[in-house]
Amino acid sequence: MPFTTTAFPGLLIYEPNVFEDSRGYFFESYNENAFLAGGVAIKFVQDNQAKSCYGVIRGLHFQLAPHAQTKLIRALSGSILDVVVDIRHGSPTYGKVFSLELTAENKKQLLVPKGFAHGYSVLSDTAEVLYKCDAFYHKQSEGGISFNDPALNIDWQIPAGKAIVAEKDLGLPGIENHTNNFIFTL
Repeated sequence: MPFTTTAFPGLLIYEPNVFEDSRGYFFESYNENAFLAGGVAIKFVQDNQAKSCYGVIRGLHFQLAPHAQTKLIRALSGSILDVVVDIRHGSPTYGKVFSLELTAENKKQLLVPKGFAHGYSVLSDTAEVLYKCDAFYHKQSEGGISFNDPALNIDWQIPAGKAIVAEKDLGLPGIENHTNNFIFTL
């Protein structure tokens, strides 16, 4: 099975079957039947792609329900540290952080369900990131948590003074002061 469960309910690592030979490689980065066989029934409606340079930290972002998004994230080129925080009230992993290095080489993908704040840092000179979403972007539903909240203690693997963070992300509240409407359900 190409899915690996994590200690976070609903958060899955997807590792597609990669076929390599002297010409290069081939893999299905997404196949609805493979996901259904793995118990994941999601209809993706939007793909987002970003290119960033070393040191960029994006996040931690989410969209409030009913516009919340499940995301399938992967690195098309380079290397990122993908980071999520469970913000589902009542979850056994509420407020906990999970991170995973996603690279063009390892081809791993992270399936992030609704109710997680998401972000990533760029560890290579540049990185291109693609993420599939099951809901459309809705600006009025934007939410976020500070990437450097001491309560989360996230190691973004970027040295002090080298982080490049968007102005809007610098003003986000910590986990104790953010607002969301996510309730954990099995």
